[in-house]
Amino acid sequence: MSGQQDEQSVVLTAYISNSEALPAINCKEQAGFSGPSRKSGQYNVQKCRAPAAALGSSLGKAPYQHCGSQDSLDEQAMVDYYKELEIIQHSGDAEHQEEVQLKVADEGEQEEAWLMEAGLATLFDESASDGEDSMVLLSSLTRTQAAAVERRVETLKQTLRKRNKPYSIPDVREIFKPSPSSDSKEHEVESTERSGSSNAEVKALGNGVGPDAQGGGAETETDINLEVSFSEQALMFKEGLKVTELQSEADDRLPDFKVSQDKTGQTRVGDLSSEDMKKVRRLVLIEMSALFDTCGIELKAHKALKIKVRESVLFGVPLSTLLEQDHRRVPGTRVPLILQHLVSHIQEQGLDTEGVLRIPGAATRVKAVCQELEHKFYDGMFPWESLKQHDAASILKLFIRELPYPLLTVEYLNAFISVLKMPTKKQQLQALNLLVLLLPEPNRDTLKALMEFFQRVIDHKDKNKMTLNNVAVVMAPNLFMCKGFRNKISEQQEFAMATGTANIVRLLIRYQNLLWTIPKFILNQVRKQNTENQRKMNRDRAVKKLLKKMAYDRERTSDKQEKNSEAEGGFIRVQAPQFSMVSMAVQLTEDLKALDVLTRFLSQERCLSVKREDLCLYEMGGNIKERCLDEETYIKALLELNPTAEWIIKSAQH
Repeated sequence: MSGQQDEQSVVLTAYISNSEALPAINCKEQAGFSGPSRKSGQYNVQKCRAPAAALGSSLGKAPYQHCGSQDSLDEQAMVDYYKELEIIQHSGDAEHQEEVQLKVADEGEQEEAWLMEAGLATLFDESASDGEDSMVLLSSLTRTQAAAVERRVETLKQTLRKRNKPYSIPDVREIFKPSPSSDSKEHEVESTERSGSSNAEVKALGNGVGPDAQGGGAETETDINLEVSFSEQALMFKEGLKVTELQSEADDRLPDFKVSQDKTGQTRVGDLSSEDMKKVRRLVLIEMSALFDTCGIELKAHKALKIKVRESVLFGVPLSTLLEQDHRRVPGTRVPLILQHLVSHIQEQGLDTEGVLRIPGAATRVKAVCQELEHKFYDGMFPWESLKQHDAASILKLFIRELPYPLLTVEYLNAFISVLKMPTKKQQLQALNLLVLLLPEPNRDTLKALMEFFQRVIDHKDKNKMTLNNVAVVMAPNLFMCKGFRNKISEQQEFAMATGTANIVRLLIRYQNLLWTIPKFILNQVRKQNTENQRKMNRDRAVKKLLKKMAYDRERTSDKQEKNSEAEGGFIRVQAPQFSMVSMAVQLTEDLKALDVLTRFLSQERCLSVKREDLCLYEMGGNIKERCLDEETYIKALLELNPTAEWIIKSAQH
């Protein structure tokens, strides 16, 4: 290879490159993957690797045991997987790249980083500025979440003690001691919640895990409960109140998991304000750790080191840099424009193309097209009409692989891989749900765009021959086999990776609508924190005794009482300042939904050239900053949950 080629292909990476970074995945622990030609007994992986002989598989090694479960890959799927690896190897994008080892966290360093990310830095650093917020956060935790915090605080304390280093970490028993400023009744409620025995939780568990109090029967594995902490459900499962688990069906058929209808509406990623999403992320981190702790799964967190990336415009550029470039051209862009164009090109002309993601484009042509895109994409001069579909698909996969940091992030890549250690498919989905919510916003939005695209490819499987299994097998190495990673793992680990990562991609595609949902129990904890913060603000105002401020507070209280009296009188007042509407009175009934309010608004404002799908009814104020309501939300039920909320119609934030 020429010196010029060497220079273009050198990228310093910070990906996991030591074999310890890969969680061991036992075949018996796999869940959810079954091919159409499932076999049992022994088979030689060397046979599967034959098409990929150039990858360096050695003859004469003992054959692997083929997993007897329906979750293992059949021989053809393994062939497709290793073919994709061979394509990646020969594409040249992984050659001549310097590898940078990740810095191994010192003892106690991981716990400090975790507590900081969870917003609990004050538990080990008195100088941290978020002391009151930390206390409010701690007061909202469940029993298993509190145990996760206690475990990390205690580990950090022991580490500092070993180092003979002075520390001021409180005793874990003091951390969750009820605040003396709270009423005794609140103490009782919080204590009951942490014990897992509150009436509300027991009632919810009747619809979630364990015996159904009304019907007396066990819950089926297809029911998903978003009202009770996932880690609490896992604890119930672990303690013996097990559910009836359904066996997964062959090929692409997975259980149709369903969420019981919640009258207060589902909350999707993007429905909440940035302030509330910050609280969501902290709670999700604690909940994810609690879930893995409860299931006995140890997670090793890895920190990405700063890396030197090659000078480029599109390929090998961090997502954040790409989006900064794109924002200057198209404000509000959430998914890189190059990825949007590639997906649109394939959707417009190539969804019926056989093997659209499996069959590679010509390597030399793909390389030439990438160079042309680098120079012409942002100028709008690239000839999209001449781009072949298989080439476009190869470039899309190359874009994903070339990201300096993996799309699933260095920090959480191992957690994604470890999901399949969860004992049930339901817990695997719950863990994936939490991990998706933990991803940085650019990664999460880009991953969602890819999952939606993959589903559209699968919808045309009768013509393109790309089933859910096919897409998952082909895309898994592009998402998980990061630069510098594959060369450091054994063949046995690689075999486990093939089955495991394909399963994870399969679940991400199949259940994406569920995985990008914020669980109600997390949202309820956010509401509790907001209520407590509001109570503290009101106490502070009262102490200051500023007449002007007090007059304003009385006015606001009067307004809210007026709103409440309106609701009690049988109607709510909806505002739409964005569309110059002062207010609209809407009759409050048991069956009134957010959709009905929007329909009523459009019927009154016929001069507006706006579609209903571009509008959203927002719940604002009270115990939530801002929330875009699901159209199926029952207003009266939500009003009971947030009686001082205001109702605002404005453009939906897509």
